[in-house]
Amino acid sequence: MNVLYSLIAVLLVVLVGVVAGRGDAGRAFIAVAVPYTAAAIFLVGLCYRVLRWAWTPVPFRIPTTCGQQKSLPWIKANPIDNPSSGWGVVARMALEVLAFRSLFRNNQARIDKDRLVFGENKFLWLGAIAFHWALLIVLLRHLRLLVEPIPAFVLTLQKVDGFFQITAPDLYASDVVLIVALGYLLFRRLQDPLVRYISLFTDYLALFLLLGVGVSGVLIRYVVRADITTIKQFALSLAAFHPVIPPALSIVFLVHLLLVSTLAAYFPFSKLVHMGGVFLSPTRNLANNNRRVRHINPWNYPVKTHSYAEWEEEFRDKIKTAGIPLDTSLEADHAGKTSAD
Repeated sequence: MNVLYSLIAVLLVVLVGVVAGRGDAGRAFIAVAVPYTAAAIFLVGLCYRVLRWAWTPVPFRIPTTCGQQKSLPWIKANPIDNPSSGWGVVARMALEVLAFRSLFRNNQARIDKDRLVFGENKFLWLGAIAFHWALLIVLLRHLRLLVEPIPAFVLTLQKVDGFFQITAPDLYASDVVLIVALGYLLFRRLQDPLVRYISLFTDYLALFLLLGVGVSGVLIRYVVRADITTIKQFALSLAAFHPVIPPALSIVFLVHLLLVSTLAAYFPFSKLVHMGGVFLSPTRNLANNNRRVRHINPWNYPVKTHSYAEWEEEFRDKIKTAGIPLDTSLEADHAGKTSAD
């Protein structure tokens, strides 16, 4: 039911775009009001989530590690899996963010004939890293619609991405990889009973929104053949806060814009916000130097303690009555104090 409800929700967004895009008021609403509102929600929501994480106190070092910690000189330490310095943390974070190192090392466990069997699970890593890198390339390519003149690296990226020149216009490899990777991630979530059991409505909603954005973008470029010049003029007017809605904007483009805006507004409240959270996770961004440096809780305040000697002195008579042996050294001290008195 989670799959069905999330699919219906995305289809309703598409239907709203199709219906509203047929009238002038609806086109103005989708092309102006929705993008600005979504951008405001995205920026405010993302800043709130990031600042909330940043302000959360972390008094102790709690990095998640799977390697030997630096200790004695003759014990070989793992400077990346268990970093003890800032540069080690940078290397670990770089491998995590750019190469999904922890996901690459992830294994799957199954019960096979009453036996626990471990196996490789590299397809999940491949699908995830392909999706994220393809999405990044697509976002960078879209800078050509928002910046004038177009940066040189964007033009170079377009040439490399469309290297195969299969169709006219050129087929971008990132478009194909993005759709295939999202399809695999959705198929895996539906096909695997264990993953399907723990999947929520929000998990499918994010996937269907991303698929909707990707498919509608592909339709604009390769099927509808929208006028890129008109779209760029409209995008630049939005970026300059002087929106001008060209009459040539197609329904497919308005649906694409509505899906992108919906995804942007939903982003700060979803699991997709891990994009910013990964940099603020204390299990990742801290050096594990607990054996070299003593970390003291900064919130510790003076607390009246009750030592064992004080406790024994307080309950001495009851302890003796119960036949419980007393500490001999403390007993000798007590006898000395008694004789002195």
